[in-house]
Amino acid sequence: MNAQTDQQLLRDYAGSHSEAAFAELVRRHIDLVYSAALRMVCDSHLAEDVTQGVFVALAQNARQLTHHPVLSGWLHRTTQNLAANAVRTNVRRQTREQEAVIMNELLSAEPDANWKHISPHLDAALGELSEPDRDALLLRYFERKSAREMAQTLGISDDAAQKRVNRAVERLRELFTKRGVTVGASGLVVVITANAVQAAPVGLALTISTAAALTGTIFATTTTVKAIAMTTLQKAAITATLALLAGVGIFEARQASQLRDRVQSLQQQQAPLAEQIEQSNRALADATNRLAALSNDNERLNQNTAELLRLRNEANRRRTDAQELARLQTGDTNDPALSEALSWRGRVNQLKQHLEQNPGAGIPELQLATTQDWLNAVRGELKTEEDYRRAMSGLRNAMEGKFANEMRNALKNYMDANNKQFPTDLSQLQSYFKSPVDEAILQRYVVLPKEQLPNLGMGGDYIISTKSPVDAEFDSRIGIGPSGWGSAGNQAWNDPLPTLIKTLDPVMKDFAAANSGREPAKPSDLLPYIKTSEQRVAYDKALKALEALSGNNK
Repeated sequence: MNAQTDQQLLRDYAGSHSEAAFAELVRRHIDLVYSAALRMVCDSHLAEDVTQGVFVALAQNARQLTHHPVLSGWLHRTTQNLAANAVRTNVRRQTREQEAVIMNELLSAEPDANWKHISPHLDAALGELSEPDRDALLLRYFERKSAREMAQTLGISDDAAQKRVNRAVERLRELFTKRGVTVGASGLVVVITANAVQAAPVGLALTISTAAALTGTIFATTTTVKAIAMTTLQKAAITATLALLAGVGIFEARQASQLRDRVQSLQQQQAPLAEQIEQSNRALADATNRLAALSNDNERLNQNTAELLRLRNEANRRRTDAQELARLQTGDTNDPALSEALSWRGRVNQLKQHLEQNPGAGIPELQLATTQDWLNAVRGELKTEEDYRRAMSGLRNAMEGKFANEMRNALKNYMDANNKQFPTDLSQLQSYFKSPVDEAILQRYVVLPKEQLPNLGMGGDYIISTKSPVDAEFDSRIGIGPSGWGSAGNQAWNDPLPTLIKTLDPVMKDFAAANSGREPAKPSDLLPYIKTSEQRVAYDKALKALEALSGNNK
């Protein structure tokens, strides 16, 4: 369940009232919601009430939120609304200014001076940001997603996601400056990362999950019953709310008195605390340096992720091959195809030994081959060198076709995300594959104008094709476009006739101009009008191609 996205968990809860799904949502986001509520209401008990109200609202609105891309943005906005309602009574308005003064005096003893100034304004400033900017900040620094995870959640590229984060940080810094709080962008990021999300009280998540799940169930199943009478839970909720409102004035008066006593005590202890504050500042500087070092290490780990995934996929394929081979060796199968393949495993070993002796016959795509692919490749005889060449060509073509399906899907996803633009470099497709692709495979392919391979056009003005054949006599040529892929025989590696004719177009025009617009009676009539060596080469190739097509010399 930890691997599911927020939207998948919401769908599970909205569709089947899965308490496990809702509990996972609470576990993921409770620290963010509680921390925001605590900053807004400045009271841990009231912050717990606001947090519980936010998750009750989440349970009630789960179905509408299944398509909301960033759940944390909605949770933060709901927290702001409920916290504002909680402090909107007359008693709170009368004591707010006094409480703010007392809390500011308390916070003056905190070791992190930047957080002291930033904390009171953080949520209001976040509320003034646009929804895309606020979502980017919450994902990156509150939920601590990596740049790639954030880009996948928002449905944009890694570069666009990083630019959006940088823009949002700068906008947030400007909002703090307007409030009289001057802080650099890098310092703002460090302080928010270190302090913005605090752990919620132990047991609060379980309480909220149970209460909110029950509330969501009641809202979903009591459409007719609620017209008759309130449930016991609803009555209890109303009673608790009235009791809370009645006790607000008494509670806050007692809290203010206790805070004054604490302020007086802290003022008497300020002198000895000065050295401790200095030590804490030095510790913060050290922690910042360690955080920067850890960020660099994390970046290096991200760079190794692609290689790790490739090795993991290779290990899975090898494990599958080993299982299939074990079944073949023991004969533990009723599959006729596998029974037949049992007599051919010697041929597979022969072909692999031939490949080891002739490594130039291999291509990187062979890492995609399964045991069944090798068995398919040796269905013919393996006696002559030509037999081996034909078998390896069939295996290469099959693996190129297997990879072509992945390439086509990645190409379509790239063009959908980039205004239907065709990539100029195949490395641009890397992040659009379901799993990272070996760079050695991508280097075997090239982007070409569709005119160069007219018989392999798959939609659009360009096409992706293999650069060169391993065995030009047997290998087919792959063509991949946004609408599909196909292959042509080995003749596709020769110069295509339309390209040759295009090269000879100036020769044809010169002949027509000199002969009153008539066409040549035979190809040799064009020879006096050929001016360049390129035109002469194209003429010879076109003549051979026409002879092959017509079967005679006309």
